[in-house]
Amino acid sequence: MLPTSTCLFARVTLISKKKITYAIAEPLRRYLHQYDRETQLPVTYLDLTRISGSFPLLDRQGRDTLWETVFYEPQALRELGEGLTQVYALLKTAGDLSFTDHLLADRIDYCRFGNSNPFRVRIVNQLNDNYDYFYVKRADASRVYGLELEHLLSPNSMNYLVHGATLIEEHIAGIPGDDFIRDHLQRPHLNQVRIAKEFVKFNERCFARLLGDMRAYNYVIDVTPDFEDEQYRVRAIDFDQQCYEGKKNMYLPQFFKDNRAVVLLCSQLLTAETIRQYQTEERTLMARRARSERYRLKDLMDCLRRDEVSPPEKVSQLKAQLNQHHHTQEFTACRTMGDLVRLNLLLMLGRGKK
Repeated sequence: MLPTSTCLFARVTLISKKKITYAIAEPLRRYLHQYDRETQLPVTYLDLTRISGSFPLLDRQGRDTLWETVFYEPQALRELGEGLTQVYALLKTAGDLSFTDHLLADRIDYCRFGNSNPFRVRIVNQLNDNYDYFYVKRADASRVYGLELEHLLSPNSMNYLVHGATLIEEHIAGIPGDDFIRDHLQRPHLNQVRIAKEFVKFNERCFARLLGDMRAYNYVIDVTPDFEDEQYRVRAIDFDQQCYEGKKNMYLPQFFKDNRAVVLLCSQLLTAETIRQYQTEERTLMARRARSERYRLKDLMDCLRRDEVSPPEKVSQLKAQLNQHHHTQEFTACRTMGDLVRLNLLLMLGRGKK
């Protein structure tokens, strides 16, 4: 088993309509300002939508990446290029523009797939040809809550900025989950036990804070060479579905069909006792992070509990399913998705501290 009594091999149909976009409400806006997430930006998402044309972006094997490289009129491109290097400086060096003279916005890609329709900007250091990426997205409240919860409760620090209806996100390095499963999972040198362990922990993190839709293309595998072997970490890269869906299984990566190969690996290599150990380890670490960030986490949860980030029927559906999952009726009194996230964290992380 992975979390609690949910069967590894259960097959469920997970059907979800396109997610509703929620504007950032004033309480969340004040939170972002208080914790230095909000700033003035020289380029907005709307500015980048004024494209002149595009062509498909293929990977090294010639496969369609679902991204398009876009181009602009010359004058617009000059203005955008200067503004985007300044955005990069705001993201990386708190606005120190002394480094921007040798930076170039080399390429802008656009993705029509999914909810966020992001732009991806490649910044090149002209002194050594090193390059980096960042993303420009529409500032959906769900995504912002997801980024903040990831920052506070996961082992990963998140670097992002918000201005009006624009969200800037730092690139998260790693091998996309679908590529990893297809091209790396069966390689002889791969430490499959460590991959299985990290997937169990990732599954636990997602469910505890109700981060949904972790299909293989919505997370990456960060591979770190160690002195004897490799270490792995599974990292979410898409936070659109933070506490939005009404189906409990949408918050459990184990139930998505494209994760099945990793789930089978868990069942083959890990005993039930070992899985419970890894779940408890992850809950304990999350509980420690929650205690160390308790004031900031409370401020965030106060915003989320008053905010509308999901339709009422989804709240009611998830409330009933979490009651059944935890064998309790405590979720019945919850009114919002924020209430459900708070109570789910209390129940799961409370167990993790025992």
